[in-house]
Amino acid sequence: MTTPTTTPTASRSSSAHVDPAAQVADAGFVPVQTRSERPHSFEPADFGAPTGREVNWKHTPVAKLSGLLTDEPGDPDAVTYGLDAVEALLQPGEGDAYGEFFRPEDLPSALAWKHGPRGLHIQVPAEAELDEPVLVPITGAGADKRAFGQILIEAQPHSRATVVLDHSGSVQYAQNVEIVVRDGATLTVISLQRWDDDAVHAAAHQATVGADATLKHFVVSFGGGVVRVNPSLELTGAGSEGYMYGLSYADAGQHLESQVYLHHKGAHTKGDVLYKGALQGESAHSVWIGDVLIGPDATGTDSYEANRNLVLTEGARADSIPNLEIETGDIVGAGHASATGRFDDEQLFYLQARGITEEEARRLVVLGFLSDIVQRLGIPALEQELLAAIETELAEVQA
Repeated sequence: MTTPTTTPTASRSSSAHVDPAAQVADAGFVPVQTRSERPHSFEPADFGAPTGREVNWKHTPVAKLSGLLTDEPGDPDAVTYGLDAVEALLQPGEGDAYGEFFRPEDLPSALAWKHGPRGLHIQVPAEAELDEPVLVPITGAGADKRAFGQILIEAQPHSRATVVLDHSGSVQYAQNVEIVVRDGATLTVISLQRWDDDAVHAAAHQATVGADATLKHFVVSFGGGVVRVNPSLELTGAGSEGYMYGLSYADAGQHLESQVYLHHKGAHTKGDVLYKGALQGESAHSVWIGDVLIGPDATGTDSYEANRNLVLTEGARADSIPNLEIETGDIVGAGHASATGRFDDEQLFYLQARGITEEEARRLVVLGFLSDIVQRLGIPALEQELLAAIETELAEVQA
């Protein structure tokens, strides 16, 4: 398979399979092992249906995503967008603007490209500085419905804004989010998943950041039966910065997943990745796969990625896989870390020694662990909502 170089509206074709890992024995192919090697295509037929043995699907409950793996149009009324707060920023009829950077790398994303309407283009004008966040409510109409969608968020040069994609209700939803941060702009994008328990959400976020520009990208997943939000960020321009943060709280039966990719391309770029998760209940499952690539021209790069998971009950499971590729020796620093465990006995002892009950001590430890991400959002009202949601989750553990 080849990555198309034509415009997104042109025809594309490819005869190779997207990921031959499952066919190695029969065909002698070398499986795709790193994120940078994954092929891309706009054609769903190039990918084939995943079996769960492919490197990018082996931690995912593929059967539960079956509704998003069929090459058929979605239900037109399955998802509604609340646009009152963003009408002034919408650019109607901008379908050709999509695909400047975005390239699907799995089947749900290719289907979303094919079947999803290209109408939600949020463009922050050059030099504009928006003091209030741009809130985009996205509501599902029912678990029996399926939908495909595409969103383009573009920050023009030297602009500043925060965009919140707030998902709720229930639906089977494959989504592409393309993010373009022009030179000198500062953009924060928050993808908030507060779905009902039977929702299925597979999303691909792909971003490019220009010279001296900054993107903060958040994935916050609390609700949904299966939520797979995979963000990819390229620091293209010299002096660009990218911060990728995530927060998840998985309950019994939930699968919350993010495959994160940070690609340093430009010189003197800075990147920071930090995802934290808490899990409780039988078969609660979280997956984090973090890939950082420092390219041959990314001299002077400073990059770090980390994933931390707190397992609160028996039966919960967290998979955490950090990866780092460095193709130049001229860097400031690079590293990665991963840790999964239960409560820190020393922290609990310290709090209990000061007269705090064990139940309250556990609550404080979890809040302190997760609030690190919450407080980076920079939206006080949303921070309070999420802290309250964490308190509610904790109450269920202690009940």
